[in-house]
Amino acid sequence: MSQQIQNKEKCSRCGKNNLVTESGELFCSSCGFVIAEKISDSGPERMFSDTSVNKSRTGDRTSLTRHDQGLSTIINPLNKDASGKPLSALMKASLNQLRKLNSRSSVNPSVDRNLQQALSELLKMKEKLSLSDAVAEKAAYIYRKALERKLVRGRSISALIASSLYAACRESGIPRTLKEVSSAINITKKDLSACYRLILKELDLKMPVVDSVSCIAKIASIANLSEKTKRYAIKFLKKAEQEQILAGKDPMGMAGSALYLASIMTDEHITQKDIAMAAGTTEVTIRNRCKNLRSLNVS
Repeated sequence: MSQQIQNKEKCSRCGKNNLVTESGELFCSSCGFVIAEKISDSGPERMFSDTSVNKSRTGDRTSLTRHDQGLSTIINPLNKDASGKPLSALMKASLNQLRKLNSRSSVNPSVDRNLQQALSELLKMKEKLSLSDAVAEKAAYIYRKALERKLVRGRSISALIASSLYAACRESGIPRTLKEVSSAINITKKDLSACYRLILKELDLKMPVVDSVSCIAKIASIANLSEKTKRYAIKFLKKAEQEQILAGKDPMGMAGSALYLASIMTDEHITQKDIAMAAGTTEVTIRNRCKNLRSLNVS
């Protein structure tokens, strides 16, 4: 199938603007002079209806959040040939046997079912917690490593995938608490923390310390605080870090206390109860952390 090229390029032999591409060649339709050979087609070739990624010639991208990573193949179940005609009974029986052999040899049924359930739960939590695709990919990688070490045996799949997601959030520096992750998948905080400690120990993961400054934006957004208050709160935390006050303290509690003191400086009327609810902690924690931060000279 030939295609007319609409551009200003002209044939170098006859000078006419009648260039045509066919079978990877660019030639003039008037005189037949071949201008270029082996032209690569960069246009889309295949369409994927089950994905939102960019349609490309090379196909859909692989992803760890799919149980088969997007690489599995199946034998067409329509039982029709290339021209759309139905197959004979003998050929149908042969194809059914080939499908069985292909499904048995390509995957481990128990592992495949486990991944299907776990990764479907992962995508639900990702949407509920408003996380990015990169965090979900990292969580799927951690869970696959745990599955290789046989850590799933005798444990809840939901708890293990939730702990993998929490570990991915910690590695990526995204402020998500154990309570938020456990409520997103409807498991207890105790089960989630137990599986998280198991993953850290068995997979030898090194988690960075949570920065209290990263929690400021989240708490301020929930409490509807201004940008000026957020800047003052960040100054409190930076000063506290220099004075080594943050060591061993809950990051959400410290961020909430800094925001409470900053709201007093900016004349924003907010109670300790509202700040505590936004930070997911208690009023007692807010009061105790405010005692440590009040001694700092922040202007």
